[in-house]
This record gives sequence, structure tokens and C-alpha cells, in this order.
Amino acid sequence: MTTIFAKIIKGELPCSKVFENERILAFKDIHPVAPVHILIVPKKEIRNLQSVSVEDLSLIAEIVEVAQKLAKELGIDEDGYRFMTNNGPDAGQIVEHLHFHLIGGKNLSHFGVG
Repeated sequence: MTTIFAKIIKGELPCSKVFENERILAFKDIHPVAPVHILIVPKKEIRNLQSVSVEDLSLIAEIVEVAQKLAKELGIDEDGYRFMTNNGPDAGQIVEHLHFHLIGGKNLSHFGVG
């Protein structure tokens, strides 16, 4: 299955890249809900969190490290931020390629669960 993220990873579609290495691409969300809204995407095609295998756990740990690094670089590490993924249609997952949202730069208490 080819998703919009697969096309971005392959360079077929543009993005505002903020980080890239061999296994991960991070870029600005085109519909941000806060001043900082970054999508952190594994280059490996993984459908969602339920599809993560034991072999993928080091990749997930690396994604967390990237989120921490970006939060610090973007100045949201002190005041706080959200780091989340939507898993499946009822959670609001639109693109069936695992990705994490790094959201901050304003008070996020109006987003519900805390």
C-alpha cells in the first residue's frame, strides 16, 4: 500500500523537513494545530502501533529520542508538549502509516485528556 507518507519519504512529494536519518523522517504538518506541529515518521512501512513488532522496538525508541531532540531544538521542552499517535480509524488515524505528532508552542489543555 502506497500512502502519502511513503511518497514523501521517497521524495515524490515535498515536505518541510526538520530531521532525517536512515530510518526516520520528521517534517512540519501541513495543517498544524499549534505553533509547533511536527510529524515523525518511520521510513519503514508500519501500518499502526498495533503492527509494531519486537524487531521494531529499537526504531520506536529512536523515534522517542528524535522527539526529545526536536522538542529541545524547537524550544518546547520546558513548557511542555504532546507526543502522540492515533491508532486506527476510531482514534482519528487518517494515514495508514505509523506516525507520531509532536505538538507544542501553546497551552494544549483544551485538547482534552490530560
